[in-house]
Amino acid sequence: MPAWAYRTHTRFRMTAELLRTSGDALNQALNRALDGRLARIGLALVAGIAAALAHPPFGLLPGLLGYPLLMLLAERSRTARGAFWMGWLAGFGYFGVGCWWVAEAFLVDPAQAWMAPFAASLLPAGIGLFWGAATALYRRFAPEGLLRVLVFPACFALLEWLRGHVLTGFPWNPAGASWAAGSAGSQFAAVVGVYGLGFVTVAAVCAFAPLAGAGTRKARIGVALTGTAVLAALVIGGTVRLAGAQVRDTDTLIRIVQADVQQESKWSPEAYRSIVDRYVNLTARPGAARPDVVVWPEGALPASFNDVFAPGSPDGVAIARAVEPGQTLLMGLARAEAGPDGKARYYNSLFSLTDDGPAGLRVTALYDKYRLVPFGEFLPLGGLMGAIGVRSLVHMPADFSPGPRPAPIDLPNAPRVQPLICYESLYPGFTPGAGGRPSWIVNVSNDAWFGATSGPIQHLNLASYRAIETGLPVVRATPTGVSAMIDPWGRVIDGRHLDTGESGIIDALLPEPVAITPYGRAGDLFFWLMVLAGLSPAVASLGNWRRR
Repeated sequence: MPAWAYRTHTRFRMTAELLRTSGDALNQALNRALDGRLARIGLALVAGIAAALAHPPFGLLPGLLGYPLLMLLAERSRTARGAFWMGWLAGFGYFGVGCWWVAEAFLVDPAQAWMAPFAASLLPAGIGLFWGAATALYRRFAPEGLLRVLVFPACFALLEWLRGHVLTGFPWNPAGASWAAGSAGSQFAAVVGVYGLGFVTVAAVCAFAPLAGAGTRKARIGVALTGTAVLAALVIGGTVRLAGAQVRDTDTLIRIVQADVQQESKWSPEAYRSIVDRYVNLTARPGAARPDVVVWPEGALPASFNDVFAPGSPDGVAIARAVEPGQTLLMGLARAEAGPDGKARYYNSLFSLTDDGPAGLRVTALYDKYRLVPFGEFLPLGGLMGAIGVRSLVHMPADFSPGPRPAPIDLPNAPRVQPLICYESLYPGFTPGAGGRPSWIVNVSNDAWFGATSGPIQHLNLASYRAIETGLPVVRATPTGVSAMIDPWGRVIDGRHLDTGESGIIDALLPEPVAITPYGRAGDLFFWLMVLAGLSPAVASLGNWRRR
């Protein structure tokens, strides 16, 4: 046998032996732990917390092993109800770590601070129900044998998709986004989207679960090695894709304005004047070349468009003076208009304003936010919530109304763009991938609500996945960070970002889009094919569901 072949064979045997001994030790430890109720509760919480720590800003990818631990806990539960509680506890831990920053928004206004602990606990408790449903479904229908490593990720991915859609959805930190956007592991989202990437990732790590289960040793090790190969393929394939990635700039110069305006400092006349001055001065700051498009964030000014640009308003005059002839200003502001019933309706909007010379600023395009934030922009069960003292966070006379489904807008001096306001950037599929495809995405957001927490960093990561899925660059503007120019591979371009707490501008040429991605053409088709394939081994067990 050649020396290289001998070395390879030896390493393979050593790896197999390590997997075997690790699996035996894990199996023994789990069997001991599962004898105690408190131990099961603790392991479920550990599984969820570990999986949450795989996401930015932590980036602890070994935390992905929380998914196979949860799979084992579901299997060792006596009933589907018991598996549900294991999944719910894991989900509570996962979203407790991933979404604790929501409490920060309620601390901005002291009158609403009493709601902060409820937000930080009720949100994880509510969306943790999806994890509970996934583990209960798995426990009910999982077949015997090693093919169950496909059934668990299929059940989990199905409920993750539902979490992103039911009651408008809350797709924060899906499993696929555990890979930092722009990394090698994230690139497969260009084919299957972030939900499909989540299925593949969870399936790959759950291949280690049989090491602590029944079955022949050879088969269990083979499944684990297959999972290892899938993870390696994700990283190697992404590395190859990034190796051929070359950013090509257009001749459209974008200026992103980040004024570092803290949310709690907005609501006084003195602060308002200072905020207007900050944005105006940053917009008019001299640069190496004149920007074609200037981007202000969502809710840049604590006033409505109707007030800022009312006839004779000094604020509108100051803004108009900062915008040069031929430039376009993309500005996020609330607006009001009369509805069919004569009552005012309020919208969270993005305005395209162009300076046509003596006539001043002219509205050349308008986009109204489609997917509104519950409790932030509208109050579910408004009458009941209002009666117990709960009100939405936004300082408006009434709830916002949703606009039409997102569609690109045309600009007079820049390529066609798809606006996404704030948390609309969490949703795949809002940007046309084939017919009507824009050349870039602009995401304006008000992450100032969440201060210097993990929220703005995770929001940047999630928004960057829209670049990977669509093959389009993303221009992101926020009041306090993170503002950035993101290339079509989901990477923040070096030197073209402003972190949390920074004030300044980013002048950057808009990158060219890449060819339409497979996900851009097919959407979630590949995801659903994978889910159906993953669920197929469970079909044979449908007749036995009463005995489980």
